[in-house]
This record gives sequence, C-alpha cells and structure tokens, in this order.
Amino acid sequence: MLNIIIFGAPGSGKGTQSEKLVEKYHLTHISTGDILRNEIERHTRLGNLADKYMSHGQLVPDDIVIGILDELFTLTPDRVGYIYDGFPRTLKQGEAMDKMLSERGEAINVVLSLEVDDDDLTERLIKRGEVSGRNDDTPETIKERLEVYYRQTDQLKDYYAKQGKLVKINGMGTVDDIFTRIEEVIDRLDY
Repeated sequence: MLNIIIFGAPGSGKGTQSEKLVEKYHLTHISTGDILRNEIERHTRLGNLADKYMSHGQLVPDDIVIGILDELFTLTPDRVGYIYDGFPRTLKQGEAMDKMLSERGEAINVVLSLEVDDDDLTERLIKRGEVSGRNDDTPETIKERLEVYYRQTDQLKDYYAKQGKLVKINGMGTVDDIFTRIEEVIDRLDY
C-alpha cells in the first residue's frame, strides 16, 4: 500500500497536487478537516466527540483524530493507498500515526514537502483571496498562518527526515512542472 504525506504552507498547492496524485495513482485523499465534518454529520461516536471540541472552537485531540483514521482504514481495507493532506500537523500526531500504521503492517512511504518561498506564497494567497472572496487571505492573516505552519511542522519535518522519508519538492513553476517532480519521486518508490 502506498502512504504519502503531503506538506506545504498555505498556498503551496497541496490540494491541487493531491488531486493529481489521486487521479494518477488511484489513492484515497484524506483531509482530516473533511473527515471530521463527515463524522459529525453522520453522528458517529467519534464524530460526536469531535463535535464537542469543534463547536467550542477547540482543536480535536490527537487520539480522536487517530481513532477516526483507524476506523476509516478498517472500513476501506481494499484501497491502493492514501495521500494525507493536513495530517499529521504535529510531532505527536506523526508518532501516533506511525504507531497506528505499524499495527496494520503499514508505514508512510514518503513525505512530500512542497517548498515555496514566502513572498510567492503571499502573492498566491492574495490572488486566491481576490478570486474567491476569502476574507482570510489578507497580508496580515497570511503572515500569521505561515508562522503557525512553520512552528507546527518544523519538528515533524525533522522527524521524517531522520527516517529518510522527507523529500523536498520545488513548488515553483506550473502545476504540471511540480507534478512531474513529484512523479519522479513516487515512481522510484518500492511499495
């Protein structure tokens, strides 16, 4: 099974590249935000627990998110693989995810880190805000979101780098140029 984590600051193109990975490699895209909202809508046990936190503006504890992922894997055992977008976000989540996968005889194959400089990220996000009307794509909020992203993921990147799984991908250029770089990495994997 192919298990890929995709990292990237807001505006780096994670969502776009995830869609292309799903299409080419027949992976299941896992976005924890989407999964949590789905569990809440379905009123599952874990969804109800998650809702208690989310409805008060709090982060859902790691053990609940891992529990939801574990149930998802149980319900979809015939998948070719997964691409994790937005999870893990912290070292603790990465360790918990590794443990859960290990218990299933699985592991993360590669962690793709889309590298884009902050000026380009800011420009992309401001343009996105102009097109979509998103009010959180202002220079002030973008700066804060980038700081939070770097603070959250630095330890996690080090964690996967020590495992030899982190691959930095130049996130500059066209969508297809970036995807070609990603394909070169994935096509060399033994899974």
